[in-house]
Amino acid sequence: MARAVTNRRKAIVTVAAWLIAIAIFFPIFWIVVLSFKTEGNAIKDPLEVLTSAWTFDSYATVQERSNYFRHFWNSVILSVGSTVLGLIIAVPAAWAMAFVPGKRTKDVLMWMLSTKMLPPVGVLVPIYLIFRDLGLLDSRIGLVIVLTLINLPIIVWMLYTYFREIPGEILEAARMDGATLRDEIIHVLTPMAVPGIASTLLLNIILAWNEAFWTLNLTAAKAAPLTAFIASYSSPEGLFYAKLSAASTMAIAPILIMGWFSQKQLVRGLTFGAVK
Repeated sequence: MARAVTNRRKAIVTVAAWLIAIAIFFPIFWIVVLSFKTEGNAIKDPLEVLTSAWTFDSYATVQERSNYFRHFWNSVILSVGSTVLGLIIAVPAAWAMAFVPGKRTKDVLMWMLSTKMLPPVGVLVPIYLIFRDLGLLDSRIGLVIVLTLINLPIIVWMLYTYFREIPGEILEAARMDGATLRDEIIHVLTPMAVPGIASTLLLNIILAWNEAFWTLNLTAAKAAPLTAFIASYSSPEGLFYAKLSAASTMAIAPILIMGWFSQKQLVRGLTFGAVK
């Protein structure tokens, strides 16, 4: 029998949820506010910042100084390209682990996840030297490969979890009907796991979009995404809060909009198989 939830408990949970949401969203809100202020007003007390005049001067300056759309398209290509490549590799890998389990499946999964525990700076030098020798520095192809590799463990783990929720009898029935391995993965398994695959795709696009360490160290200008675009406004000569906030707002706006419109699909995918 389900336990009754009192109105007081509902109110407490609602208030706590709103407080957590405000705490998470406030830094983004403040960045947006500062982006519409002059440099002089941006460093004033919070109440003075809110009541001071609003202006688009910082956005105009940022656009004049940097080619925003070039950085934007680089971010789109890198995030979408690395995610699609990761899915192409991860779907067969997750299928093999989920439906052809071996004694070492859990060990392999834990080993893959352990690679995320290594600080990126620990492998920066060898990867930099490899990219330099292969001519991949400051190239989209090189960054797509790196972003694919760093997010691949997460993609495999998520897809493995979703695939495990699909009854194996369905795949056995497809084999009895003459389905090949390729047909089984593409025409049977993948359509049934669409919510999980969609949430995996969205989450990894966000992770690749926000990746800063590798994009700052392996690019200079030609393949620089929006993370490098933001970093260019952090100057040792001074703190330019308004311009930095404008650049940050322009960088996070596309991914915030995408997250807003895809939140239902993301939640549906993350809870896929949670309720029997």
